[in-house]
Amino acid sequence: MTNELVLIFDFGSQFGQLIARRVREQNVFCQIVRHDLTAERVKALNPKGIIFSGGPASVYEPGAPQCDPKIFDLGIPVLGICYGMQLACQALGGKVGGGAHTREYGRATLTVSDANTLLRAYPTESTVWMSHGDQVQDTGDFISLASTETCKLAAVKHRTRPIFGLQFHPEVAHTPHGGQILANFLRDVCGCSGQWKMQTFIDNAIEGIREKVGKNRVICGLSGGVDSSVCAAMLLKAIGPQVACIYVDNGLMREGETEVVRHTFRDWFKADLHVVDAKQRFLSELAGVTDPQAKRKAIGKVFIDVFKHEAKSITNAKFLAQGTLYPDVIESGGSVDGPAATIKLHHNVGGLPAELGFELIEPLRDLFKDEVRRLGLDLGLPEKVVWRHPFPGPGLAVRCLGEVTEEKLITLRKADTIFLEELHKSGWYRQTSQAFAVLLPVQSVGVMGDGRTYEHTICLRCVQTDDFMTADWSRLPEDLLARVATAIINKVKGINRVVYDISSKPPATIEWE
Repeated sequence: MTNELVLIFDFGSQFGQLIARRVREQNVFCQIVRHDLTAERVKALNPKGIIFSGGPASVYEPGAPQCDPKIFDLGIPVLGICYGMQLACQALGGKVGGGAHTREYGRATLTVSDANTLLRAYPTESTVWMSHGDQVQDTGDFISLASTETCKLAAVKHRTRPIFGLQFHPEVAHTPHGGQILANFLRDVCGCSGQWKMQTFIDNAIEGIREKVGKNRVICGLSGGVDSSVCAAMLLKAIGPQVACIYVDNGLMREGETEVVRHTFRDWFKADLHVVDAKQRFLSELAGVTDPQAKRKAIGKVFIDVFKHEAKSITNAKFLAQGTLYPDVIESGGSVDGPAATIKLHHNVGGLPAELGFELIEPLRDLFKDEVRRLGLDLGLPEKVVWRHPFPGPGLAVRCLGEVTEEKLITLRKADTIFLEELHKSGWYRQTSQAFAVLLPVQSVGVMGDGRTYEHTICLRCVQTDDFMTADWSRLPEDLLARVATAIINKVKGINRVVYDISSKPPATIEWE
């Protein structure tokens, strides 16, 4: 991939993936690894630098996550952030403590006292984002580089070793100049030249795909979403006619989804595209099912059966390609050196290959979503495909609360289309991360003309997020929401009320089911 690698040690930070994305923005390849990776393994991986993430624990408590202390003897530059700084300082002779006077949350003003190396070209005074209850109280062999009113040791460096620490978070948007610090660490301290470029990734991925696949055929499952579309485009560029794409139309897709897939891959890329119409089979399986988890299981079972049947028609197929992304791999514990705790099992990190008897190929497994979008554009995918909002595997079934019927899906699809069209026209679609309509199992009294109505409710959901692990509701303009609500009530039969979801994740989830 590249001979420049930075390791990000995960100590349970909510910003771990954000750190990785910020490093990638500096054109440096990085991987998130578990906090207890041995010094021997680190040496074998030969990274140019190491970043210790933050974390919720206190380093001085029994059982707090630690690193192999021999790592500090490897001569590899280390940057500790928040918990990571406290860990490094404590391991090398410093003292960390807590109390009422050590807490600092939110924005703070950083004053730089030593602008060499890590803080080169950094403003003498600037805003940074703090989120800590503990502080380094005795530096040991570290010297101070910067401070805030509450934290005298907001940035430090070791006297003799290439080890640095930041009590604040340079990776978040609330630290406006944080990118400068990461650039200084990666380039000046670690000596990275920034070889992580999309074209380099494409060239290496094509070579890897051709070497692995040989003359065999690859089946790629298309969902209409960004990840599977870019995965298919990558494979088509690498091995062309050896790829067969299967798209299962389950009747639970967004308006025009099947037509977009057909046009993009059959007309544009001239791909061997198999479109399977299985609408009635899915709807039959969902009849009478109201429990969200039962819906997902029913849809998954039918999908595997339909996909398996179609796959048998493709001769000499040995591989199944999936659009697995790096966050999927991290959260599923699917990386050899990655965080050990399995947070959740993603639908595209297992299941189908075992069911079908194929070997798995995942050309996007090293990329984040924003990198996948850039890759899609470089591969020639239309912008309307590349910038489509995420869509759940079970489709509209988990946005149609209660039993799923053809009538309800038609209603929901019309309302969803109106919402997305208005977002596009107003320029808000690209400013948001995910937007959709939900059909609620709630009827309410209304008045239309001179008559009383008792009809259904549509809920609009729109969020903004960097990683989809946390999300905030989008502050859409009132006049935009008014236009959407009016259009839905006027044009969609059976709807007399529209509401807007202003819940954040957590405590809510992005989807309703």
